[in-house]
Amino acid sequence: MQSRVINMEQLSAVDISKALLQRVSAAYVSTFPPRECGIATFTRDLTRAIQMYNPLARPQIVALNDEAEIYNYPGHVRWQIAGEDPESYREVARALNASPVDVVSIQHEFGIFGGKWGAYLLVFLKELRKPVVTTLHTVLPNPPRAAVDIIRALYARSAATVVMTPAAREILDRDYGIDGARLRIIPHGVPAVSMQDPTEAKARVGLSGRMVVSSFGLINSGKGIEDVLDALPTVAARFPQLLYLVLGETHPVVRREQGEEYRTRLVRQVHRLGLEPYVKFNNRFLSDDELVRYLMATDIYITPYHNPDQIVSGTLSYAMGCGRAIVSTPYLYAKDALGEDRGVLIPFRDPKAIADALTRLLGNPALRQQIQQRAFAYGKQMRWPRVAAAYLSLFREVRMHADERGAAVASY
Repeated sequence: MQSRVINMEQLSAVDISKALLQRVSAAYVSTFPPRECGIATFTRDLTRAIQMYNPLARPQIVALNDEAEIYNYPGHVRWQIAGEDPESYREVARALNASPVDVVSIQHEFGIFGGKWGAYLLVFLKELRKPVVTTLHTVLPNPPRAAVDIIRALYARSAATVVMTPAAREILDRDYGIDGARLRIIPHGVPAVSMQDPTEAKARVGLSGRMVVSSFGLINSGKGIEDVLDALPTVAARFPQLLYLVLGETHPVVRREQGEEYRTRLVRQVHRLGLEPYVKFNNRFLSDDELVRYLMATDIYITPYHNPDQIVSGTLSYAMGCGRAIVSTPYLYAKDALGEDRGVLIPFRDPKAIADALTRLLGNPALRQQIQQRAFAYGKQMRWPRVAAAYLSLFREVRMHADERGAAVASY
């Protein structure tokens, strides 16, 4: 296969309609709802979108389980892998080999697979005989040797590998020695929504009259929410209608290991700073529909994350898809997504810079609207129908090449 970037802006209605012409059966190795995990949500949304174009081939899910929970999965979860049991990986690989599945899509992040740096995935691949398409949700710069070895082995075994940003491709070339011949860039998917009147959107979620700043996602100490709280007294003094929404529950792994220590610390910080009228926590795992409703009621979305190497952010993607004005620290994904004045980047761990950015945007509706329009235009190429069509096209390309190789072997 030729090396290329899938240009989502040029993915036409003809390209998308081609997705209906030929059935392809794919199995997805990933976490999956009701497990609360960003990759689980991504896989659910991707498979739903692909199903719209591929209605005769129901997605087959291979769900990765952790040791602490038992999950009540939907019927299309056909197989389950016990994450810390190497034999479970072998058994499921053998089951896939015996199935009519055409392509296996692996959603990769080191922490969801068992073994050191997720090495048990290689046990699975050694047993698997189906062609593989891998999506890398994490690409670490300056990685340890163990991570390099796993990603190189995974890339070598995959017929195609998907990353979500140009920065990820550059890191794989520079730090992993991967030439990129079988790499594809397909962005993170977002819901297809239309812009809404902000007054009506706020009324629907009970926030009429407020100037809304929000963050959402699974909460942990790397999210930088404490930096926003430190910035709020300055902003609230200028804008008494301010409300900062922190949407989402504590990450299940963090909650299991540390309880609600971080959230408790945030609540105490709110009390210490006298911010009770200006901060509201919604400690739930919100549905996509709820998230969209809250985002449409948001004036400024903020991701003040601490990790400069974060290469993907589903939350920032959703905010762009909803056309929000975004303030963010300059982690890798944010730098790619918010370039060309599609958002405002501020330094890491800098409450004063956060206060300055929020004050400037809240006080300048025209500037805020310009940024929203740029973000919304960029987000259109990330909508799930386009993303699903790009994945389905790639799956069919991989299957076609696998069929050609099989035919060549048979004729020989």
